[in-house]
Amino acid sequence: MADAEPTAPLLELLRRLEAVLGIATAPDFTDGHVRWDLYRAATRVEEALPILLRAVSQERDPSLASAVVVEVLERLDPQERAAWVQALDTSVRDFSARRVQELELLEAVDSGHFTTAEIRRTIDSWSNWLQLRIVAASDDREILQLFSELGRTKRIRNTALSSLK
Repeated sequence: MADAEPTAPLLELLRRLEAVLGIATAPDFTDGHVRWDLYRAATRVEEALPILLRAVSQERDPSLASAVVVEVLERLDPQERAAWVQALDTSVRDFSARRVQELELLEAVDSGHFTTAEIRRTIDSWSNWLQLRIVAASDDREILQLFSELGRTKRIRNTALSSLK
């Protein structure tokens, strides 16, 4: 994580996050690790999210901002995710945009709106992360059987097999 002096607007947002989180320290916000710790804590507090979104858009370290967005995406309502991806510098948006698509697929599979035939047809294009998440979340025996045979890695296949037992 890059260390850099935060801009005045970002520093104000960091202080507001501290206030919402009840943190009474005065950390060195030039340290990217310190900002990461604050951002990560904020991802778990609903009332901190609007401030966090603004902070992400002001963050001078694009990699740090991207990590924050990936961390928070699962906690957001699906219709809010695009705004978080758009808050990122264009140089780092692709990974977060892909994660949004993967979360949509995960939710479609979890809700039964994605058939095993559709899974079979598209599974090769799915990331290991998505395949593992589906296997870990699913109790659908057909889906688990499919992943026990077609999962990309041994870990995915074995996790599916274990869930079938």
